[in-house]
Amino acid sequence: MSKSDLQNSLDLEEITFSHIPVLSQEIITGLNIQPNGHYLDLTVGGGGHSRLILESAENTKITAVDQDLDALKAAQDNLSEFGNRVNFIHSNFANYQFPENTYDGILADLGVSSYHLDNPERGFSFRNTANLDMRMNQTQSLTAADIINEWNEQELADIFFKYGEERLSRKIARRIIENRPFQTTTELANEIFYSVPPKYRHGRIHPATRVFQALRIAVNDELKVLETLIEKAPLSLIPGGKIAIISFHSLEDRIVKHGLRNLPSLVILTKKPIMATEEEIRENPRSRSAKLRIAAKL
Repeated sequence: MSKSDLQNSLDLEEITFSHIPVLSQEIITGLNIQPNGHYLDLTVGGGGHSRLILESAENTKITAVDQDLDALKAAQDNLSEFGNRVNFIHSNFANYQFPENTYDGILADLGVSSYHLDNPERGFSFRNTANLDMRMNQTQSLTAADIINEWNEQELADIFFKYGEERLSRKIARRIIENRPFQTTTELANEIFYSVPPKYRHGRIHPATRVFQALRIAVNDELKVLETLIEKAPLSLIPGGKIAIISFHSLEDRIVKHGLRNLPSLVILTKKPIMATEEEIRENPRSRSAKLRIAAKL
């Protein structure tokens, strides 16, 4: 094995779900974790938030859901000491069968984990060359490559504008159509870079950033799934039980804000979203864009 191959192997081994839970104290306080309580973590990831809940009060139980098998495996390893206090379920939370009047609290952290962004094999980022994948649930068939190479120009422009809030969506879509097929993340990012006027190429973020967000949302149907979550999840809360949702961009936060507010079975506990403190942002820059909204079942 060459030195470079060895380093690549070591780098991949270090890419794990070392999930630093954002707004951790705010979650524990907001959900009002109680001894013997049963809590539903719909995005368990590496198990960071679930661990905090399990450690916060005696005999708490967690039902831990994730659509990513890598995440579930990491959470099982992280939470193994809690034994049968944790029940793991492989499912997209929109497809989870929410049992009525069961949980004292429900949590959903909508952020993309560092694992997904840092693992080149998953194709979420253009920092490394990888296949255009972006599937959270790798058992589904639709990939980012399917969308880029098969959808028409209008469809591409629409998702770039709607899901990425990309003002140059039409120009970018036209360039993609003219030069496809694309197989890798870096090929696509490079084409997007040269599709925008020179003055936009060296701004605060790379010109491909919003397009990659849009593709990820489209591949995983994230906004529709979120709407389904908000519609179904409160049915599973006991009276007085609380639901807490952490979002990371305005499209998600808008759905969470209005979705929770429009349900007659809920009372809003956060008129404005809870944000990370400056201290947390220094320790975990990912928390900068996190917004937490909480509601309770009547």
